[in-house]
Amino acid sequence: MSERKIRKVIITGMSGSGGSYLAEYVVNHHPEIEVHGISRWHSTAANENLRNIRDNVTVHECDLNDLSSVLSTLKQVKPDGIFHLASHANVRASFITPLSVLNNNIMGTANLLEGIRIAELDPVVQLCSTSEVYGQVDPKNVPIKEDCPINPSSPYAVSKVAQDLLGYTYYLSYKMKIIRTRMFAYLNPRRQDLFATSFTMQVARIEAGQQKILLHGNLDSIRTIIDVRDAMESYWVALLKCRYGEVYNIGGPTTIKVGEFMELLKKLARVPIKSEVDPKLLRPADVTLQVPDVSKFKKETGWQPKYSFEESVQYLLDHCREAVARETV
Repeated sequence: MSERKIRKVIITGMSGSGGSYLAEYVVNHHPEIEVHGISRWHSTAANENLRNIRDNVTVHECDLNDLSSVLSTLKQVKPDGIFHLASHANVRASFITPLSVLNNNIMGTANLLEGIRIAELDPVVQLCSTSEVYGQVDPKNVPIKEDCPINPSSPYAVSKVAQDLLGYTYYLSYKMKIIRTRMFAYLNPRRQDLFATSFTMQVARIEAGQQKILLHGNLDSIRTIIDVRDAMESYWVALLKCRYGEVYNIGGPTTIKVGEFMELLKKLARVPIKSEVDPKLLRPADVTLQVPDVSKFKKETGWQPKYSFEESVQYLLDHCREAVARETV
């Protein structure tokens, strides 16, 4: 498929951990694109996450749970591409505040899609979903294809299933140009609730003498890892090349147990690292086998990840050490 011509994009959740990396990718690799983002007025991450590109993007104060502000922003920008990343994305926290997560993620998506429809715009919309929608998969369905049964295991996963299905419904009912992607685990230095970043930040704090023991949850879960920079490039490629109404798995080539990742960090640490389980970090229901089949996405787009697993781990470790160093100043 030939690439679509995109001139102006909106990234929902642009000040967040993934959205900010996506904005950086577009600014740095496609400077001809006008980049706009949605960020809620009470977001505390915008200045830090967008500091490298602050002068190259336009941030709009907009809450996706407020349809009036969504409509106002859409009418002002008139984008021809939208990346929908905004959501409450902490799986473990969704067991504690399930109604907040469900309301935010589902109604925020509904308001975005309704806003596009009411404003009579016709952008390409990429709904960024997650492998969590598959839940605990039967080993016979691994590696996981897009037609694997959906079986969400957390309130967060339920909210992402609803987003996913809303996108498909608006494609069918209103002929909207919607593409759904389901991202598997990635190394994201700006998101500390992910196991990899949490472990690495703790290693950096132990190295700095700020902490004594690395605390962890379930170490037996299996994940397939991709670098956040590759993940965000894949979103851009999806917007340009993927078919409307279709869903695509995206993930990396390295499969590893959570415990194996922790042991790798211990080997790379500058001091000996002791670790122990923290019961508060165990989920009421866990997803322990997340290995994707990404052949559909690769076949239709030609995309390939650029960063090796070793490069990604070092990038994460460097970022966390720098973050801890700033904390001690």
